[in-house]
Amino acid sequence: MAEIKSTSEQLSSAQKLALFVLLGAQFMLSVDFSILNVALPRMGEGVGLSLADLPWVASAYALPAAGFTLLFGRVADLFGRRRLFLVGIALLTVASLLGGFATNAAMLLGARVLQGFANAIAIPAAMALLITTVSDERARARVLGLNGALLSGGFTVGALVGGGLVSVLDWRWAFWINVPVAVAILIFTPMVIKESVRPAGVKLDVPGAVTVTAGLLALVYGVSMQSWPAFVVGALFIAAFWFVELRAKAPLVSLTLLNRPNIKWGNYAGIVTFVMASGVNFGLTLYMQDVIQLAPFTTGLVFGVPGLVAVIAGVIAGRMIGRYGYRNVLAIGLLVQGLTTAPLLLAGTTASTGLMIIVPSLFLMYFGHVTSVVAYTVTVTSHLDDSQQGLATGLATLSQQIAVTIGIPIFGALVAARTDLLDGVHFAMQVQVVVILVSVALIWFGLRDRGGVAGSPAGRQQEATPAAGATPAAPVVVQRNVSENPA
Repeated sequence: MAEIKSTSEQLSSAQKLALFVLLGAQFMLSVDFSILNVALPRMGEGVGLSLADLPWVASAYALPAAGFTLLFGRVADLFGRRRLFLVGIALLTVASLLGGFATNAAMLLGARVLQGFANAIAIPAAMALLITTVSDERARARVLGLNGALLSGGFTVGALVGGGLVSVLDWRWAFWINVPVAVAILIFTPMVIKESVRPAGVKLDVPGAVTVTAGLLALVYGVSMQSWPAFVVGALFIAAFWFVELRAKAPLVSLTLLNRPNIKWGNYAGIVTFVMASGVNFGLTLYMQDVIQLAPFTTGLVFGVPGLVAVIAGVIAGRMIGRYGYRNVLAIGLLVQGLTTAPLLLAGTTASTGLMIIVPSLFLMYFGHVTSVVAYTVTVTSHLDDSQQGLATGLATLSQQIAVTIGIPIFGALVAARTDLLDGVHFAMQVQVVVILVSVALIWFGLRDRGGVAGSPAGRQQEATPAAGATPAAPVVVQRNVSENPA
């Protein structure tokens, strides 16, 4: 996409319109994911799926969403991000109509598979367009903060609205509600968003695409279905992908890129924050419904209200990153997310006492989680040329998809390691605190300044002032200046 000059103080009308469409699409996708989770039991009843078969509705979405995200992120870089974004939204529209009109399990599962593909296509392209629409890094951090706020709000709104739709209307509306919004996005996107600039002479790495996609599909299937053979097959494909990329002239994923500290540790941070958030939510759901006997609707409110308030964290995080650097904000966000679950170890069998501990802890935990999400997104998309943003956002989305997929099984195993449910929940929370503390230390040292450029005043001056007669490489210069950590 042709870069639009901007300042941290003001965005042009063209930028605002483009951001409105892209942020609206991201919000719609997060609402869609959350609504369908709430509607899952009624959905299964409507098409004749048994309770034991319900996990297939989630897996039918998760497999393509995680397995193809990296591939389509790179395809968007090579063949046009706006084109891929429109394909993804169009496919989501078709999938939503098909799901809403489903009369049997095959139609429903087919619709979920298409939704997974739609998300794998649309989300990396949308994120790359979002990032490259704003060239000034401080403004970009604030935009990503707003994106994180809307994603958090979308998940919460989806959970609350989804219950109302299913109760008042029908589970089919959980699919149909997307259609008018998606059609509006399809109409306005060509008007307000320019196509990205495609690199000349670069071909898609087919062997790399085949091996990494097969590996990710097998890994996600192995984790979600608890199949060790599939997990082993996935690991073998990923190993094959690594060797393919070592020899490829134009690799799908440059191993040099993967070895960059911001890519490596930023994605690790994304996996940690999403694994811990999904796992803690699972553990608390068990605690509230099975230990202190809260109704499902009350449980939803306990999660929903702090979730809405945490939207503020996205806006604040974007501003703090512009001022203090992503390394500091990421570490603080993870610490807040982890340490504020420590009081949950005091929750007992009394509902009133349990809620007095849970509700304030969730306010702070969600605040830290959203802050971490924004910070890790800025981390993994910094120090990169615009031509690599589709791949970078594909990696970031892949980290999220994998983390959400494995978070509940991991915490479920930890809870099951104790014979008493309450003891199991406490044990899982203890592990979570320890993992967060260790991870923050690793990330903090992994993202430390290297070579005396990013953190030194001389380095900043050198980055900001190109040699006489030289043409500055705007994306790289801007990213280094603002994402750096203050000395």
